[in-house]
Amino acid sequence: MDSTEKSPIEPSPSDSAGHSYSYKPSLMGGPWEFHLTPDAIEWQAGRRSGRIHYRDIRRTRLSFRPVTMQTYRFLAEIWPAEGPKITIASSSWKSMFEQERLDAAYAVFITELHQRVAAANPPARFETGSPPLIYWPGFALFAMVSSALAALIVRGLKVEAWEGTAFIAAFLAVFLWQAGTFFRRNRPGVYSPGQLPENVLPSR
Repeated sequence: MDSTEKSPIEPSPSDSAGHSYSYKPSLMGGPWEFHLTPDAIEWQAGRRSGRIHYRDIRRTRLSFRPVTMQTYRFLAEIWPAEGPKITIASSSWKSMFEQERLDAAYAVFITELHQRVAAANPPARFETGSPPLIYWPGFALFAMVSSALAALIVRGLKVEAWEGTAFIAAFLAVFLWQAGTFFRRNRPGVYSPGQLPENVLPSR
């Protein structure tokens, strides 16, 4: 990976061909900009910039990564043969209390990137979801908490503690929806760059 200082990347993040994309990873920092050339992905973050040839990509990971300010957020991580990984997110900081969703632009850009990587055919591993060592202990905890809450609901119904049982049931429903979505989308696996998994890409 080449890392040099250069002028800002010109193409717009809304490039209809999906060749360019930009987002702000933090409120105070500047935007990260990415551009796909015929043989490499170019990136710029403030005064730092670099270029990763598609043939030099060794590993990618697509995942679902919600955060406090944005519960519908996806992440692409790319590791080159040399140099640090680059991270591309599907949302961008817009204000102190708001993150803007860039679903369509992100999905088009990531799809186009994978098509170019597939054409270069590097010896890369394409991973989806969370790392197994993180996912499975977390899933076990999720199952234990869900089972414990369900047992409390059954007990509450038996003793006719309606208000407390209703509160626990509502909490369990929200917990299953949020945590369940996370674990469903982030099940560890591998994929082909020609067939991207829909569970780790936003709907267009």
